[in-house]
Amino acid sequence: MTPRCLYTSDVAKAVGAHPNTVRLYEKWGFLPPLPRSPGGYRLFSETHLDQMRLAWTALHGPWPGRSIKRSALTLVRRAAAGDLGGALEQAYHHRALVQAERAQAEAAAELLERWAQGRAADATAEPLQIKQAAHLLGVSADVLRNWERNGLICVPRHPRNRYRLYGAEEIGRLRVVRMLSRAGYSTMAILRMLLQFDRGRREGLREALDTPRPDEDAYSAADRWLSALVEQEQRAATMIALLEEMIRKQSPGPF
Repeated sequence: MTPRCLYTSDVAKAVGAHPNTVRLYEKWGFLPPLPRSPGGYRLFSETHLDQMRLAWTALHGPWPGRSIKRSALTLVRRAAAGDLGGALEQAYHHRALVQAERAQAEAAAELLERWAQGRAADATAEPLQIKQAAHLLGVSADVLRNWERNGLICVPRHPRNRYRLYGAEEIGRLRVVRMLSRAGYSTMAILRMLLQFDRGRREGLREALDTPRPDEDAYSAADRWLSALVEQEQRAATMIALLEEMIRKQSPGPF
């Protein structure tokens, strides 16, 4: 039986993408080389369609972090080059990477919840000036100033010289902010949660981290970090299944 020939519009419709996206994926090396008809039309096979499904699953939508993006690109390019086994290995690595990011995000959210319940997060005895606080937290003084400018913290000042004074309460709050930030949550997400906390609402802070307000017209994956990572973990499982099926189709049958 002659293999079925597909056109750009067929492939786009099958995966739910725009035809221009299919053309861009070819240009960027996300699809195997495509033969052309005498009239110059791209001629797709079922193998190309499978690769497009894989690439679309891996690459469309906002990116939850650069390392996850690099991993997905590596996976897709390996499959496009014909190294399906290497792509499958990368897919398992990709899922583990997403799971590690998610575990870090969950740990930061757990620290937040315990702190919000009144558990102390630091025991600094004497108030610290900004350079001392920055050294203790392992960040720069500019980062502390930026967090203050963005409304994540209000730091008391010395009554005479107006120097910032970071006590145990401020350092504890900043430890929570730092851990959330390093776990991938955006400044907007952290601010959204802290505004709720400062209004006396101690419940639902994890949800506030992950739920942009209606007035946040544009937001990134980091503004709904936990949901983005859950979605990426589901995508990783789908990519593993797609690659296993692609390998099965291309494997020689029994002798």
